[in-house]
Amino acid sequence: MTEEAFADCLKEKAAKAEETVFSYLPAAEGFQKTVIDAMHYSMTAGGKRLRPLMMQETFFLFGGEKEAMLAPFMAAMEMIHTYSLVHDDLPAMDNDEYRRGKKTTHVVYGEDMAILAGDALLNFAFETAQKAFSVCMDLKEYQRTAKALAILSEKAGIYGMIGGQAVDVENTNRQLSRQQLDFIYRLKTGALLEASLLIGAVLAGADEEDCRKLERAGTLVGLAFQIQDDILDVTSTVEELGKPIHSDEKNNKVTYVTLQGLEKAKADVKELSEQAMGMMKEMGFEDSFLCGLFRWLINRRK
Repeated sequence: MTEEAFADCLKEKAAKAEETVFSYLPAAEGFQKTVIDAMHYSMTAGGKRLRPLMMQETFFLFGGEKEAMLAPFMAAMEMIHTYSLVHDDLPAMDNDEYRRGKKTTHVVYGEDMAILAGDALLNFAFETAQKAFSVCMDLKEYQRTAKALAILSEKAGIYGMIGGQAVDVENTNRQLSRQQLDFIYRLKTGALLEASLLIGAVLAGADEEDCRKLERAGTLVGLAFQIQDDILDVTSTVEELGKPIHSDEKNNKVTYVTLQGLEKAKADVKELSEQAMGMMKEMGFEDSFLCGLFRWLINRRK
């Protein structure tokens, strides 16, 4: 597939995934309308819908057919990802005023409502995911759905994204080792990518060995993705990136670029990318759209 053809395919698939995600958003009504408005603003502020798209592609690669089981998890994953960004932008965290070229939620709705909107998205994500149980028809489907829900819970929590974010925040203004930075990135960024791949595979009935390989691929892609993010923070522009540049420097954060230099960071992205592609090849997915998505994600410019 040519680069142009892939871009067109990605745009089409992302639009369909976004439609699925938006279909689960709550109606903006009632006395709590303001917080729901803030949820909608955060969710519709742009984004590539990569995590639900990864989940969907993995589901189909392993022969999944019952999309009604998958859809609630796609929406839940994007809600969790979005809540993490809302909180990440807060003054107590990165204190960013722009995200994807738009004012961040706390700038538009205030810090208090942004905190509540993030909390609401996290809670509503699990309200949404559990809807998959309502379409289960037999014990096997119930078991797969329960396992998928357990993965979502763990990868979003203290042994996943929140754990990585906590270590990141705690070590601001401190010197970090490569091992510590790997830990932060693996949990903070990689955990939700791992979860997206695993949930799609589990719902489709993939075996344990393939799930293990997929999780490893997600780890590698997440690490490469975050290092690329560090690179873009010092090489890109506000217009291209859609958010402030040099924010890591502003917040006194150690990154791969500050720790090892720009050229080594680029070399690490290449090595991690090759390892991830190797995992996909072992499963026979080297020519899949998902594998192409990994390459595009790792080598993105924004």
